[in-house]
Amino acid sequence: MSKAAQRISNQAGYVLHSWRWSESSLILEAFTRSFGRIALLAKGARRPSSNFRPVLLPMQPLLLTWGGSAEIRTLKGVEWGGGHIMPAGGALLAGYYAGEVLLRALPREDPAPRLFDAYAALLAHLAAPDAGRRAPTAAALRAFELILLREAGQLPALDTQTLTLTPLIAAAAYTLVPENGLRAASCDEENHLPGAHWQALETALAADAPFTTTLHTIASLGAAIRPLHALLRQSLQHYCGAAMHTPRLVREAKALASPEQP
Repeated sequence: MSKAAQRISNQAGYVLHSWRWSESSLILEAFTRSFGRIALLAKGARRPSSNFRPVLLPMQPLLLTWGGSAEIRTLKGVEWGGGHIMPAGGALLAGYYAGEVLLRALPREDPAPRLFDAYAALLAHLAAPDAGRRAPTAAALRAFELILLREAGQLPALDTQTLTLTPLIAAAAYTLVPENGLRAASCDEENHLPGAHWQALETALAADAPFTTTLHTIASLGAAIRPLHALLRQSLQHYCGAAMHTPRLVREAKALASPEQP
C-alpha cells in the first residue's frame, strides 16, 4: 500500500483544540497514543447532521480513524471511547490547561505513550466527583507536569545534583533551574524542596504507573506543593517559550467574581 493510501483505524486519542475550516469543516489538533500530536481535517463536522459533531469534544476518549499522508490528515471516522464524562467547574479549567500545555510542548508526530497514558489518567481523575477524588486537582496537575517534562527530556534525575552528580542530602534544600537542573538552594531562594522530597518524586516517576504514584507522592508533600508549582511553572515556561494562557484567564475570572475590598 502506498504512503498516500495509508489508513489508521481506531487509534486512541483526544481532541486538544479545533478551529473552523471552510463553512462546514473543522481542523483538529489531536493527541494520539501511537502517533503523538497530529492535525486532522474533519470534513462537514460543523453541519447539524454530521456524525462527527456530537463526539468531537475535548477531554473525551475517542477512537479515531484517518487517512492520507499530507501534514493534515483526513478524519474518516470517530467513536467515543467511553470511560468518563466531561469534568466540571475548576476541574474543567484544569483540563483545558493540560490541553494547552500539550499543544505548546509537543512537536507534531512524535509518539509519547507514557505521556498519553498520564493525560488519560489525569482526565479520569478530573472527571471524578469531588468526593471521589483521593488527591486535590493541584497535585494531579503537578504530577502531569512532571511526567510531561520528563518525557520531553526537560527534567533531570531528581535524586542527584545535575552538574556534580552527587547524591542529594535528605534534609538539605534544592531548587530546580531550567537548563541547569537540580542544585543546592541558596539562603535567599524562596522556592525549593528538601532532598527527601525530590528523591521521592524520582522514585514515583520511575514507577510502572507514574501518574498515580507521582500524584500520591505530591499529595503527601503538604505545603511543599506550592514551591513545586512555582518551579514547574518556570520550567514549563522556559521549555514552551511563553506563559500559559489558561492560568491567566482563571485569575481574571476570579478577580471579576470577587467583590472589591474597601
